Amino acid sequence: MTEKASKKDNVFDTIPKLMLHHARERGNSPANRQKELGIWNSWTWNQVADEVKSLALGLASLGFQRGEKLAVIGNNRPRLYWSMVATQVLGGIPVPLYQDSVAEEMLYVLENADVKYAIVQNQEQTDKLLEIKERLPKLEHICYEEPRGMRNYSKEFIHYYKDIQENGKIFQDDNPDFFLSEIEKSHGNDIAIFLYTSGTTGAPKGVVLTFNNLIISSRNGIKFDSLTSEEEVLAYLPMAWVGDNIFSFGQAYVAGYCVNCPENRETVTTDLKEIGPTYYFAPPAIYENVLTKVMIRMEDAGRLKRIMFKYFMDLAKSVGIRILDGKTVSIKDRLLYKTGNFLVYGPLLNNLGLSRTRLAYTAGEAIGPEIFEFFRSLGINIKQLYGQTEATVFVCAQPDGEVKADTVGKAYPGVELRLSDNNEVFYRGPGVFHSYYKSPEATAETKDSEGWVATGDAGFFDDDGHLKIIDRAKDVGRMKDGTMFAPKYIENKLKFFPYIKEVVAFGNEKIFASALICIDIEAVGNWAEKRNLAYSGYTDLSARKEVYDLVQDCVESVNTDLARDEKLRGSQIRRYLLLHKELDADDGEITRTRKVRRSTISDKYSELIDALDDLQQTHREIESEMTFEDGRVGNVKADLQIRELNLV
Repeated sequence: MTEKASKKDNVFDTIPKLMLHHARERGNSPANRQKELGIWNSWTWNQVADEVKSLALGLASLGFQRGEKLAVIGNNRPRLYWSMVATQVLGGIPVPLYQDSVAEEMLYVLENADVKYAIVQNQEQTDKLLEIKERLPKLEHICYEEPRGMRNYSKEFIHYYKDIQENGKIFQDDNPDFFLSEIEKSHGNDIAIFLYTSGTTGAPKGVVLTFNNLIISSRNGIKFDSLTSEEEVLAYLPMAWVGDNIFSFGQAYVAGYCVNCPENRETVTTDLKEIGPTYYFAPPAIYENVLTKVMIRMEDAGRLKRIMFKYFMDLAKSVGIRILDGKTVSIKDRLLYKTGNFLVYGPLLNNLGLSRTRLAYTAGEAIGPEIFEFFRSLGINIKQLYGQTEATVFVCAQPDGEVKADTVGKAYPGVELRLSDNNEVFYRGPGVFHSYYKSPEATAETKDSEGWVATGDAGFFDDDGHLKIIDRAKDVGRMKDGTMFAPKYIENKLKFFPYIKEVVAFGNEKIFASALICIDIEAVGNWAEKRNLAYSGYTDLSARKEVYDLVQDCVESVNTDLARDEKLRGSQIRRYLLLHKELDADDGEITRTRKVRRSTISDKYSELIDALDDLQQTHREIESEMTFEDGRVGNVKADLQIRELNLV
């Protein structure tokens, strides 16, 4: 880095300073878009700076002070992103929450973070806060963005977003230098944001990140992937998730590219097609869903289309990835691939909204090799990364030309890696979090005095120096015969199959391994309809013998794969059952980011687990509580069959 670049980076060491920089350098370029009522509205960097200024000064007129916390709750919307920047302008700390959390889930975060102000999207989020406000004495002001349904909300502490901005303009007349002087008071080492962990193993922890964490990590990522101010991204993943705070916030404010917000969750697929992002992130489940829908549509296509699709996809698998990685491919294969691009790949990518995507990432869980290779064979440079909230996302990523389906890549620029004696992964680097809020003990347990952070994940390096993650270190156990048991590794292998949505495997200190499996209702439902298998719903479909046979093929395939691994051969699945309901965040079985709460499952379904362990039991009746889509809570009864397999 040159001396000039270093000085420049030091000048733009906070998000508000970067905002002003882009307003000066590319003021008329688009910074944000949002779709409302089917129409895309756009804001330039100049307009964003004006919007943030009015809101920040309006909050100041309400009495907002440096160091105070402001909650942000809602779907991805420009005004909510601006709320975070406005808070930072005043030296405050934004605290985004998962918008689909129920009021009781929000209570802990709001109380722990000492939130005094909240800016929310709509009436629904306002009602959640009003439901728990009496238990939040520090919460003094609630501001809503969408006025629909809010006409009769007349309490003095409830404010309309645009009214606060109007008050900000009045405040500006009396305090003309306030805005810029407040921005100059903050620096890179100051606290930028609190992001709460999902609470897989206990109460969520408030991860404290500085501006340096966000900006240096973003800057390293931009250089690593050659990102520019011309990128287009679609912001559709939760604002409370650290990835969104890098891809749709940190990197956007460092590089100056445009962030697009969909109209709502239901329109994401349509909005993706209209925007055509150049830079895209999705968890494996979304890529899996996309591929499943493609294959379902192809099954319904005419014979000629099916033949053409199969021919060119086979060609893409053999040469597409080689072309993407810049490897030698014959002229004949290149010409055939171009023909396939015209007839199949191009129309398919256009239909998926990915025709302009030159870089895509996936993370959070392992992605199936077939899914990964499918998208790369189409010419999309999809790569895997490994990260944590405590790392400001980046720990490892795959460099261009070194992309593998079974690793998470090498140490990210500026990041150091090491493995402990029990193969736990440790890292340190510029993204390492400041602390856990109000929890010095937890901070000390996770981060040592030299800045090394314990990930809690077990892994190893392959011959090329790429990291492979096996499982959570605490979850890696031993079976009775001493065989290593890595449940997440086995679960991910099973979830690679489109018919399986969730798996919870058991085997630690047991004679054999077993699993609770949830089917994917869309994929299995489509499979059943093509075979004229009638069913009344999820519970009925998952109990069908034909579906058990379908899943058994998947389990046997994984067992065959495990049998080839000397370390994991003894952890093949011997017995399984198909759960009568999907695992649900509203039932506390998974987190809002779809991570399985293993201890909750073990407690809630202990009778089923015991039945799996008992070779004499071939079925088990169960009655469990379930939250329906309309919010009602009821009990579901089922007689679950247990299927036993011959091990390889």
